Amino acid sequence: MPKRKKLPIGIQTFREIREGGYYYVDKTGFALRLDNEGKFYFLSRPRRFGKSLFLDTLAELFSGSEALFEGLEAHRRWDWSRRYPVIRLSFGGGLLRSAEELTAKIGELLTEKERDHGLAAEVPTLSGRFRQLIRQAHERSGERVVVLVDEYDKPILDNLTRPESAREIRDGLRNLYSVIKDSDAHIRFAFLTGVSKFSKVSLFSGLNNLKDITVDARYSAICGYTEADLETVFAPELEGLDRGEVRDWYNGYNWTGEAVYNPFDALLLFDARQFRPWWFETATPTFLVDLLLERQVFVPKLGQAIASEALLSSFDVERIATEALLFQTGYLTIDSSRQLGALIQYRLRYPNREVFASLNAALLEPLRGHDPSTGEQTARLYDLLLANDFAGMEALFTAFFASIPHDWSRNNPIAEYEGYYASVFYAYFASLGLDLTPEDSSNAGRLDMALRFNGQVYLFEFKVVELAPEGRALQQLKDKGYADKYRGEDRPIHLIGAEFSREQRTVVGFEVESPG
Repeated sequence: MPKRKKLPIGIQTFREIREGGYYYVDKTGFALRLDNEGKFYFLSRPRRFGKSLFLDTLAELFSGSEALFEGLEAHRRWDWSRRYPVIRLSFGGGLLRSAEELTAKIGELLTEKERDHGLAAEVPTLSGRFRQLIRQAHERSGERVVVLVDEYDKPILDNLTRPESAREIRDGLRNLYSVIKDSDAHIRFAFLTGVSKFSKVSLFSGLNNLKDITVDARYSAICGYTEADLETVFAPELEGLDRGEVRDWYNGYNWTGEAVYNPFDALLLFDARQFRPWWFETATPTFLVDLLLERQVFVPKLGQAIASEALLSSFDVERIATEALLFQTGYLTIDSSRQLGALIQYRLRYPNREVFASLNAALLEPLRGHDPSTGEQTARLYDLLLANDFAGMEALFTAFFASIPHDWSRNNPIAEYEGYYASVFYAYFASLGLDLTPEDSSNAGRLDMALRFNGQVYLFEFKVVELAPEGRALQQLKDKGYADKYRGEDRPIHLIGAEFSREQRTVVGFEVESPG
């Protein structure tokens, strides 16, 4: 068994990790491939995925810090006799709320880089200073420049709820980034990274020579830990942990290649030895939940979205497709892809149990009018399910809807459409991280929801009625023969028909047919 090392929790500095005795997953092979196959790159990955550490690794590689790479893949294959000037800009720190603040920030960054390279600004404009910095660094060193931009989009993302400011900041960044293309003759290598991929028209119109490796199978694991990484590099940390649980909770992020774990999740798990939504708890944006509800998304179908390549790459202040937002921020990932003539279509899914349960729990709060009893009722649902106490379950679901403030449901348009009832119902089960299949299709039709739990199968059908229960939900389950698809699993099957009154805004019918 390898010797245990320190966990690099929150550390984004390659030098500190290598010199400080921390675990390190060797990503230098990706750096070599990038250098061999191109020059200008763009990579989008969700927050806390190791983008900054990879950029820092590139900075040390091009700077010629040979000692840091001993034992790594790049050490024997890199020309250490050449050192390149590196200009690294990061927008990760602080919150910029206006174009003026962005201008000040860029000025600070350029002043710092000018000082690092022993240069002085001779032109007044920011774009002119950046262009001069690149050219003079090349001339002074005799080697072309490496440009690295970290969190390139953060100033825009921080202002998505303030579109006017976001547009002004976007335009300011576009002016800066266009310099990279104009300075081609002086640049050896350029790499930009962030959470989102803003369209080339809006942000990269002056930098259309970037090679986007976001959805490239060869680079799917450029950030994050693979299954093999856990079994080798982190082998000492796995003792006492259920490998199936670790995989179910945290693995599954995929960009058409090898699936990976979020490093933040894995490291916090190894440290605390507890399964918790570590990544989700770190600043899931409120605007995301608000936007999903504003668009009246059908919650059960969120994890089964289908999107085109163009849609996933379409992200701008004026138009943010739901699928693109969820994919680029890491709440959905790629399940599969297929070629449709000249188009590529992607099927999306939740990456793992952490995101599935946590996002549904976050959606459940506003769906229920932020009722403080939601958490208590969710725990109660789990216990009732364990006991197969269907009478208690009916009472609980009736209480779910009855406890929603009347003013909230009356003033909130989302409560007017039929999918709302199914969304609340589904979100309660999903927030527990249970094995759910919404709208499961078979030869008989489309079942509203299937749940596998505790060695049993629960099949749900939902109906909206005007006032009194009509018994149509359970009858449809039987008439359509929805249970036939599940009989081969050799598990007890429970049929549950739930009916919601549009007028009373609550459960008015809850019929169950169980085996025996």
